[in-house]
Amino acid sequence: MKLDRAYANHLAVPDADGYPPRWSEKAAGFREKLVGEGRAELGLSYGPTARQAYDLFLPEGPSQGVVIFVHGGYWRRFDRSFWSHLAAGPLARGWSVAMPSYDLCPEVRIADITRQIARAVEAIAAHVPGPVALAGHSAGGHLVARMLAPGMLSEATGARLTRVTPISPVSDLRPLLETSMNAEFFHMDIEDATAESPALVQDRPPVPVTVWVGADELPAFLDQARWLAEAWSCPLHLEAGTHHFDVIDGLADPDSALVADILP
Repeated sequence: MKLDRAYANHLAVPDADGYPPRWSEKAAGFREKLVGEGRAELGLSYGPTARQAYDLFLPEGPSQGVVIFVHGGYWRRFDRSFWSHLAAGPLARGWSVAMPSYDLCPEVRIADITRQIARAVEAIAAHVPGPVALAGHSAGGHLVARMLAPGMLSEATGARLTRVTPISPVSDLRPLLETSMNAEFFHMDIEDATAESPALVQDRPPVPVTVWVGADELPAFLDQARWLAEAWSCPLHLEAGTHHFDVIDGLADPDSALVADILP
């Protein structure tokens, strides 16, 4: 369809097919290490289906709070097991890290996934005391941004939010109506896409937000990041030399600018 290539990240990233196996291998090694150290709680349920579960990784000392990372994959691919190694940065700075999975399209709608992530945030906040920071990549960037819509989170949990960092988010879903993905997986109409677009939400709580995006990403994703930053009057960070698949690498580095932005 008209915008298929505009949103086809795998066509714009060299060796795109090599990234998921490398992510999975790094993540499995990281989990094995933390399980051995007694610093991982895996497969904690937050909802009625098997995919509604999260992994929790704990720092070596007392936890300063929890970073919740929501993965991407266009709401139709991957699960929490691909990203465990990205917890290394916040963990080294004393924060717990929780990574939820969620049900995927077309078995559920994007609006259903949004509600699942809200339940996950509530469950994680009930399990880990202290401040809560949200970060998400691509579709996960959309999902963490959606948590700032009115009524999405409880008042008590919302009051604990210290930062929301959408990374390469899809902030306006209306262009996706002109992709084959919508016909095959999302089944949205204009009302659905409008309701699920964070960039169209003006009445949000005063939680600090920074939008991150790789400077070498597709123009459509640069636009999506800019639209959210402009709509919410929040900073937009273009990370030089990064594309859609490696812009998240800084999460594994406690000294990265990305980790510094997420943590207060």
